[in-house]
Parts: sequence; structure tokens; C-alpha cells
Amino acid sequence: MAIEGIIGKKVGMTQVFADDGALVPVTVIQAGPCLVVQKKTAEKDGYDAVQVGLVEKISNRRITSAARGHFEKAERVARERRGDGQEGSINVPPMRTLVEFPYEGDANVGDRVQVDIFKAGDSIDVVGQSKGKGFQGVMKRHHFAGGRATHGSMFHRAPGSIGASAFPSRVMKGMRMGGRMGGDQVTVKNLRVAKVDAENNLLYIRGAVPGGRNGLVVVRFSRNGKRGE
Repeated sequence: MAIEGIIGKKVGMTQVFADDGALVPVTVIQAGPCLVVQKKTAEKDGYDAVQVGLVEKISNRRITSAARGHFEKAERVARERRGDGQEGSINVPPMRTLVEFPYEGDANVGDRVQVDIFKAGDSIDVVGQSKGKGFQGVMKRHHFAGGRATHGSMFHRAPGSIGASAFPSRVMKGMRMGGRMGGDQVTVKNLRVAKVDAENNLLYIRGAVPGGRNGLVVVRFSRNGKRGE
């Protein structure tokens, strides 16, 4: 089984020493454990993928009837595949976060996805939600230079003209203006895995990743990226 990614939570940033003694800033990700909840095939769904869920504590009161049925079906499929017929032998608990990943080889419902799918040196992409900054002006949001600060200028942090008067007599779609900043899905590509702590489900990634502490992130192998030995 070779699933192409995992779900995790951002713990924070720290530093580690590389083999050559260099001090490397890293982001620590609590990656997994995850379970395969559903397997999609080209014959039935039009493409091959697995739906993976992050195992975490969640109240049963927060699970809808449809979601509960989805996880109960996953547990039933996993038991039938194993063929042992023992109650409780495979537990697929309700999960809040579900993500689809491509896979290579064989993957089945009920399989565990651990952080040890990665190795030091792997090239990865990290997807997360950036920190929300609230309503911001054009200088912070779009990096406008602003006007002069001296000699009687009354134009400092304003955006300037936002369109012509006579024609088309409206603000064009996509005009850069003040507004809500941050809180967007951001993908940082081609980061490197610095260290893998399989015992504690921790992944150390060189550099920064999107989001704040405890923010959900998706870590996946980069396309055509380097794989560690």
C-alpha cells in the first residue's frame, strides 16, 4: 500500500541540527494516525482514489445520521474483507476530516495510514488554511506603495483611481481594493522532510507551512518530486 498523503495538525515551529551541523528551522506536524474510509475505483466512480480520515476524539452528537451510516458501512466492508467475523476487530470511528488521495499498489478500507510513509529527504506539498487577518487596506493586502508622506500631500494609504468615470462607469471585476485578507487555502510546494518520528506520529518539515497552531494540514508527495532513500 502506498497512499500519496496524510492528514495532520500543525504543532508549531522549532529547530533541528542537520547532519552537517547546520541549524535548520522546521515545522512540526502531528501527522495521523489516519484510516482508509472508502475506496473509489475507475469502474464505479470514474477514478481511482481512497478517502482517508484523521482519527481524533469527536462527540457522537456532532455526527449526522448520513455520516454515521458512512462510517458504519466502512467498518462493515473492512470486516467482510478480513473475513474474521469478529465484532470490534476493526473499528472505523466517526471522523471529522476526510480527504481523498491517489494511491499505488493495493489499498483497502480499514487500512491505517501512518507518518512512516514519508522518509527524510522526501519532497512534499503542504496544503493548509492561512491565518485570517481581517479587513485590511490595499497597502497591506496588495502591497501598494502609497503616496508621499510629506510636503502637503493628502494622499497616503489610499488606493487611487478605481476606474474611469464616463466609460465604462463602473468598477471592473477583479479590481484590487481593501477587503478580507487571509483565511484562504494555501499550498506550499516542494518542501523537504527533515525528520520522521514514527513512534510519536510527528513529521518535521523544513521551513514554514500555512496556518496557525492546531490548524489542519494535508501533507502529500510532490509530483515528480524527490523521494528519500
